[in-house]
Amino acid sequence: MSVTIQPITEAGKEFAIFSQMAGYDHEQVVFCHDHATGLKAIIAIHNTALGAAAGGTRMWAYKDEASALHDVLRLSRGMTFKNAIAGLNLGGGKAVIIGDARTQKNEALFRRFGQFVDSLAGKYITAEDVGISTKDMEYIAMHTKYVAGKPEIMGGSGDPSPVTAYGVYVGMKASAKKVYGNDSLAGKKIALQGVGHVGEYLLENILKENDPKNITISDFYEDRVKQIVAKYGVNAVDKDAIYDVPMDIYAPCALGATINDNTLSRLKCSIIAGAANNQLEDEKRHADLCKAQGILYAPDFLINGGGIINVYYEIIGNYNRERAYNHAGEIYDTLTNIYNLSEKENINTQQSAMRLALERIETIGKLKIR
Repeated sequence: MSVTIQPITEAGKEFAIFSQMAGYDHEQVVFCHDHATGLKAIIAIHNTALGAAAGGTRMWAYKDEASALHDVLRLSRGMTFKNAIAGLNLGGGKAVIIGDARTQKNEALFRRFGQFVDSLAGKYITAEDVGISTKDMEYIAMHTKYVAGKPEIMGGSGDPSPVTAYGVYVGMKASAKKVYGNDSLAGKKIALQGVGHVGEYLLENILKENDPKNITISDFYEDRVKQIVAKYGVNAVDKDAIYDVPMDIYAPCALGATINDNTLSRLKCSIIAGAANNQLEDEKRHADLCKAQGILYAPDFLINGGGIINVYYEIIGNYNRERAYNHAGEIYDTLTNIYNLSEKENINTQQSAMRLALERIETIGKLKIR
């Protein structure tokens, strides 16, 4: 399954919401607005065949509301396949809050958002994503029980970023094993795009077996780059130059669509393995181009599943971090199976991963309606 829908800009004065929902096959989209707190949010529920829709809330300063809608539709759809391929009993959902997470956060905004989540009566369970902290989740949890990733002092699982990063790390090693014959990252030149919470934890994992001189980073925020360079001694380039540095592995860990016609003409890597969601601007076209260029692409919804795996164990109760890490470690074997299937069937790795996820959704979906 591959879907390519271009966002409709505000200049067009039309969002064509239902046609976009139909294109992605969504069940429900909820628009949340509160004048008093300044809240503007969208909750998208893609598919609930495997259970309640679960996925994080992202806070980002989108250029317009149409871009926010486009993002939440793609992200929620990705969560359906992420949860399915990880073997979780959860459907796919996601939320976005329109605003600058550095300057526009406030307690009232998140508490109001929690009320909107609660109004869905458990059909959607939220957690952390870009721009959101465990403190924000604490505010949301004041008004709904349908929230995960709460602080550990509240009985939650805390920040899921370390487990997300660990899953990406083992996935990167599985990819290295496929390309180089062993899974060591020692000596590999790695370009890390985005060094937020997940990106920094991934960097720490990589540095357990690689030298800082082999790592090049970039980030949307210059002050963040300076902080990471000072702390770890890695190299840094401008955010638009990351695609041109010498590298063996490209690790996109920021926003999506960084694998596109422009970047694929510049990337000289052997592996793409990172934490970002929706890395392919066009699923089929750019997965095919990766294959044609001899780049092994680790499907994002598989390799970055550690975070939702972590909060899943909080959702079902009796959270155990060791169990979450062990489950995230299974990404290594799942990716290996995906790579072998792609090679056997002569299809791109995105198609292989989608096939596995869809098989589980369809099988369990039929079971549930009996």
